[in-house]
Amino acid sequence: MQSKARFITCAVFASVVCSSLAMAQAFPTKPVRVITQFAPGSSGDTTLRVITPIISQDFGQPVVIDNRAGGGGMVAAELTVRAAPDGYIILCATSATQVVRPFMVRGPSFDTLRDFTPITALYSAITLLVAHPSVPVTSMGELIEYARRNPGKLSYGSSGIGTDHHLTGEQIRILTGAEIVHVPYKATAQALIDVVTGQLPLTYAITGAAGTFIKTGKIKVLGVVKNQRVALLPDVPAFGEVMPKFQQPPNWTALFGPAGLPPPVLARLNGAIVKSLHHPDAQARWIANGYEVIGNTPEDFAAQIKLQTALVASIVKSAGITPE
Repeated sequence: MQSKARFITCAVFASVVCSSLAMAQAFPTKPVRVITQFAPGSSGDTTLRVITPIISQDFGQPVVIDNRAGGGGMVAAELTVRAAPDGYIILCATSATQVVRPFMVRGPSFDTLRDFTPITALYSAITLLVAHPSVPVTSMGELIEYARRNPGKLSYGSSGIGTDHHLTGEQIRILTGAEIVHVPYKATAQALIDVVTGQLPLTYAITGAAGTFIKTGKIKVLGVVKNQRVALLPDVPAFGEVMPKFQQPPNWTALFGPAGLPPPVLARLNGAIVKSLHHPDAQARWIANGYEVIGNTPEDFAAQIKLQTALVASIVKSAGITPE
């Protein structure tokens, strides 16, 4: 009797395994649609279009981009939440939408880990803190000491309230007591120009945008917003070196499926996408635009989101940021 029970159990297990393998091998059998919050022609859109042909070749099926800009990323996110969890509709979104936005609005319409299946983070922008040459400091450590001695004398530009730039600035204040005035901008490009022209002392900028100004001496770099130094800029100290308790606020672009994506389909998607990130064409684009490839597993990405959600909650509370 026990032998018969074991036989039935093994048979059921084998059936499940074979079914999962068959699902993974069969997927996809039709085009995969990537709904994105990026507008056509934007940097996020053009960067995504570097890897979709590579993924398409791996799948043997078209990977089609569906641009649904609007609502701060909510239009694209909500379309994906309502999609069938079969892998044929996935979302390309940023940490600003998936992690930070729920803290910035009253009654958020979704919970990222409850309503989505994390597939993988694609890349993170390499962000620098830069200063006009007239600012009397040459490093992050000197900046902190100067700001402590001269509270409120310096100001920094960000891409808006609640953005990763703003959260970084607030974390500096929380960890060091350095009071640097926050000046929110509608666009990081304008803040950078204001630093170049001397109208603003400090701002955050990605390497791709700041590179020319750094080379010509129009701005100087004080640090990279990372826990550790990055390979692209080995001589630039990371914030984590100066502030050991510093944690980089979320700053990534990633792919998600609806909640309940079958594990074999999730594994197939993750494998093809991560492989595409390391293609030479994609690598060249990442470097040119100041991005660092991530390409983590679904499990690691979900854990990252959980930790970063807690970090954002802590900074928002300490900074007294209230939802709209």
